[in-house]
Amino acid sequence: MSDAKAPLPQTAAIGSSSTPSEAAAGAILTIDLGAIRENYRRLKARLNGVRCAGVLKADGYGLGAAQVASALAKEGCDIFFVALLGEGIALRKAIGSGSDIFVLNGLPPGSEPEAVAAGLCPVINSAAQLKAWRETARGMGKSLPAAIQVDSGMARLGMAPAEVEAVAGEAGAFDGIDIRFVMSHLARADEPRQGANEQQRLEFDRLRKMLPAAPASLANSSGIFLGPAWHYDLVRPGAALYGVNPTPHQPNPMRPVIRLQAKVAQTREVGAGAGIGYGHSHNADGPLSLATISLGYGDGWHRRAASAAWFEGTRLPFIGRVSMDSIILDISALPAGRLSEGDLVELIGPSQSVDDAAGHAGTIGYEILTSLGSRFHRRYIGI
Repeated sequence: MSDAKAPLPQTAAIGSSSTPSEAAAGAILTIDLGAIRENYRRLKARLNGVRCAGVLKADGYGLGAAQVASALAKEGCDIFFVALLGEGIALRKAIGSGSDIFVLNGLPPGSEPEAVAAGLCPVINSAAQLKAWRETARGMGKSLPAAIQVDSGMARLGMAPAEVEAVAGEAGAFDGIDIRFVMSHLARADEPRQGANEQQRLEFDRLRKMLPAAPASLANSSGIFLGPAWHYDLVRPGAALYGVNPTPHQPNPMRPVIRLQAKVAQTREVGAGAGIGYGHSHNADGPLSLATISLGYGDGWHRRAASAAWFEGTRLPFIGRVSMDSIILDISALPAGRLSEGDLVELIGPSQSVDDAAGHAGTIGYEILTSLGSRFHRRYIGI
């Protein structure tokens, strides 16, 4: 039986009226929330009781922050991280109270009242953000929660060492602020033999000792696999929850989470010399059987990602250029008539992982996930 004729799992509502129906969509993205829960359990099993948050930035790495948060909450997760204030506000509306939501990029100037109203915790990355949050707390006459991030060697976000020293010597710098965590971020955690990881850990220890005592957090997904010395009081996995391999060049310890399948829009036979796709970037050497699928760079499948699709275990290479809404496949390896209009071919799934697809595109699994567009019909399973 072909994929197209297999029974489909029940679809969960995702709260978006713009999500196309299965019949209307050109491709189907299946998201296994049960696999996300299993990945969370696998990570927690490595932590010896250390708390484990869930990173839901970029709408849960493109898979639906509200749905992922609901799944993780069933595993006891009650701390979430997003990147932007708008993401935090949307997540709070979706999941209600009862969980802490931290905003990794901090708050834009003047947006502090919105964060308070939504019950969000900023990650304070600078002395200016610290002052603004302190003044907000003073104006409201109450203590406000926050995390303090220090730059231990990535030069991206967080207070630089000189800034940490300055605020540490400032009387009343943290008045009215309930410091939930002091945190930093690892730059090379996916390279376990790099000395930079130990250097950052030592610098993190040095900087946090200057600040008020608070629980500490350093490890991201890959950082969890560096060992207990990097775990501290809270770890913050993101990509590993979604099935991306946190230990590159080793077997993936996580379960795959997504399956992406595209519909066949048309099949055809061409003869020798036929030009195929934009720019005739391929010319047939002999007779070929082709199929055009309803997926392209308009759906987030990168134009440079020359690769293949799969049907019943058979590899069907891309041929010609990726278009905005379509890709041409060479289906000559299949029996004549085996693939028909409306059948589904697999782009990501058992035959080709997220990391495989990323490798073909010259990128990383994170970018593949967060690029997946809104034109897919989304199915949630394992609820």
